[in-house]
Amino acid sequence: MEMGYRRLGLRSDHRRAMLRNMVTSLIKEERITTTETRAKEVRSIAEKMVTLAKRGDLAARRQVAEYMFDETVAKKLFDSVAPRYKDRSGGYTRIVKVGHRQGDAAPLVILELV
Repeated sequence: MEMGYRRLGLRSDHRRAMLRNMVTSLIKEERITTTETRAKEVRSIAEKMVTLAKRGDLAARRQVAEYMFDETVAKKLFDSVAPRYKDRSGGYTRIVKVGHRQGDAAPLVILELV
């Protein structure tokens, strides 16, 4: 029973809000620490956002602005992040394993823009 995405133990509205927040933080800070499963989910969305930003047209700007929580982050994505990847056709993020969380031993990773 493949669904195409991870539910992460959250209701759909909570999951969508968390992913939007994490993608916004990733673009803003260019590096976040989170659990491995969340990072894999955020990575797919973030890569789609960078691909939209590389397109750069008005429709792409509107799609990104609709998803991001902060319009200054959306502007940063188009102005400084996307031009870095103009010659790259995917693989804009990197996941680095950093160990396990103290409380529940969940595998932690650093998700960063390459």
